[in-house]
Amino acid sequence: MKLKLDENLGERGREILSRGHDVTTVASQSLQKAEDAKLIERCRREGRVLVSLDLDFANPLHFGPAIIPASPFCDCHANPRAKIC
Repeated sequence: MKLKLDENLGERGREILSRGHDVTTVASQSLQKAEDAKLIERCRREGRVLVSLDLDFANPLHFGPAIIPASPFCDCHANPRAKIC
């Protein structure tokens, strides 16, 4: 699976998800502080799934199915035992 990690995920997240996945980061592409819509469009062009802790991406009023066809959401902060955050 091709993933792009948002700037709010650290090196630990990249290390974990790189095992078996093609992972790039927002930081490695100098996209920090990019507008959400620009980031989504970049992921679409690259065929990547955005992995983010930014709750805006989970809001269907901002990014509904027409914009993000599949947008899985995991609230790592709701599970303090999650080791990816």
